[in-house]
Amino acid sequence: MPFKSLGLNPKLVQGVLAMGYGDPTPIQLRAIPVVLEGRDLIGSAQTGTGKTAAFALPVLQRLAKPAAKGPRVLVLEPTRELAAQVETAFRDLGRFTDFRAAVVHGGVGYGRQREALRNGTDVIIATVGRLMDFIQEGAIDLRNIEVLILDEVDRMLDMGFIRDVKRVVELCPKSRQTLFFSATVPPEIEAVAKFALKDPARIVIGRTQSVNESVKHAMFPVQYDQKFELLIALLEKEDFQSVIIFSRTKHGADKIARRLKKENHSVAVLHANRSQGQRTTALEGFKNGRYEIMVATDIAARGIDVTGVSHVINYDVPENPEDYVHRIGRTGRAMAVGDAYMLAVPEEGGDCHDIERFIGARIPQLTLDGFAYEGNRPPVVDTSRPFKNPMRSKKGQAQGRQGGGGRPGSGGGRQGGRPGGKSQAQGRGGKKPAGRGNPRGGSARSGPAPAPAKASPRSRLRRGR
Repeated sequence: MPFKSLGLNPKLVQGVLAMGYGDPTPIQLRAIPVVLEGRDLIGSAQTGTGKTAAFALPVLQRLAKPAAKGPRVLVLEPTRELAAQVETAFRDLGRFTDFRAAVVHGGVGYGRQREALRNGTDVIIATVGRLMDFIQEGAIDLRNIEVLILDEVDRMLDMGFIRDVKRVVELCPKSRQTLFFSATVPPEIEAVAKFALKDPARIVIGRTQSVNESVKHAMFPVQYDQKFELLIALLEKEDFQSVIIFSRTKHGADKIARRLKKENHSVAVLHANRSQGQRTTALEGFKNGRYEIMVATDIAARGIDVTGVSHVINYDVPENPEDYVHRIGRTGRAMAVGDAYMLAVPEEGGDCHDIERFIGARIPQLTLDGFAYEGNRPPVVDTSRPFKNPMRSKKGQAQGRQGGGGRPGSGGGRQGGRPGGKSQAQGRGGKKPAGRGNPRGGSARSGPAPAPAKASPRSRLRRGR
């Protein structure tokens, strides 16, 4: 069904087509008519399914009708990156319509944002903290808000923003329309929904805990001291276009980036200790191809909306199983195909067990043929049962060790014996994964790895200049 069949005006359809979109995604197909009817909505969908357009298009159509002065639409986002990207989406989708939008978030000065608000705006896209600052100083008046959009509510709950979110809800007119999006809806989120919405329609696309079908994912078991060496081997052997590497800590992200630069890779870094200017430069450089690799912490797991990311590598196993889904959701977006790998040490079997239980599927375990594993035998991560991870028993020790690949102070992993082979699955019965030498199915194995199978060679990642 084409977009014009959803009741959108021709100028919005023109904007959609100008962005290169074809038919609407499932979340767009189901959500747009509901929002156009004026109903409240709870939407749950996997990341990368076109959720932003699902609420932006009907809201832009509503703005075509004359109304009272003042901001008419408020969009709340958990991070500044998401706020900036949603504003860009509004401008791109509404390029042939007449509306004004202002983005309000921290990390930059108040001056330009205050000026944009004074000049008048129809849409405010904001993070909670900066929005509350402007409300308290009287720069933002929410009395004429017609549509309130609460996006990534589960993330805002994780970040401790729910009290302020409820305050914003109370400041908006009771007659408003409220759109509520959350990847998951546990009891705490359900309570917020009951507080904010009236008789909402509910739309759930797929299992929100599951991995997007367009993403092929697997783990590479490795001893801790060889993590960085294995990362380099993967970058040498996989046919990468652009890569996001996730580290659990900011220090780890910086360390990985420094070591990758020594290997002549073009690398950007994104984490909370970077200034807004640095974060914007890194993200824009990654989008336009200046950087082929971005090393990031979980701040980026929901804050990066970049098409064409071919691979995601979890250098560290995420602490929260939900973050696994959001991390690897940075690839395979907009129905494209992507690959996601996780480097896991044997001691992290319990954490991997939790992830498998959360997504409802086993994660295939791979080995890299030709890689010089310690003891000449690839390790195996036992995910059959939960158990305490001794690597995280001491918080400071765990944080201090993350991200470098070698032992603390070693300055790097082994660089000898780079593999000249390919990856193969440790699935039950030694089954190889289907398609391009990557896993699409299969399950993890707790026994010894099978003998390596042959696979097609990969081309080198283009080196940064």
